[in-house]
Amino acid sequence: MIAQELLLSYGATAEHFYPADVIFDEGSTPKYYYQIVKGTIKLNHYNESGKELILAILTPGFSVCELLLFIDKKYPVNAVVVEQCTTLKLPKADFERMLDENPALSRDINKFLSERLYHKFIMLENNTSTQASVRILGVLDYHKSFSGDETKYSFEVPLTRQQLASMTGLRVETVIRTIKNLEKQNKLEIRNRKIYF
Repeated sequence: MIAQELLLSYGATAEHFYPADVIFDEGSTPKYYYQIVKGTIKLNHYNESGKELILAILTPGFSVCELLLFIDKKYPVNAVVVEQCTTLKLPKADFERMLDENPALSRDINKFLSERLYHKFIMLENNTSTQASVRILGVLDYHKSFSGDETKYSFEVPLTRQQLASMTGLRVETVIRTIKNLEKQNKLEIRNRKIYF
């Protein structure tokens, strides 16, 4: 999203994390801008019965809950490392200074946030469906929307069946069965156990 050189010029530092490391906890105060250089991070929440709900899976180039740097609210989610990860971490004050001194970057971030929110609304709308296929296709559409390539089967879905279940509120067995049906309907392809959408 933001050029690494620009982040480094404003004082960003690289941080390295391992699977299951927590970058920040739900309820903590946002103090840094984080951008993923390599690896994968999930944003999750646990409901009152302890069931995990995954709100997003973030991959290289994505920022992590940057929208909370613009308001005085606590994190509503946890950021947990899925695959060994490196982030660039920039203190909030330096992030704000960078935006003040680079108005075009500020506009780009506004556009990016707007696109993410738009697609998130669509995904949430699909998640209210009683049909498992609508829920799953909503999540796949959301993630593919950031790939830049809209051609059929061009996007390798970076989600496991369990993660899809946690994002849609479905059981893993339902996700597996529905994915097989979606493949028969030519909505997606499965190659070497990976989903292509």
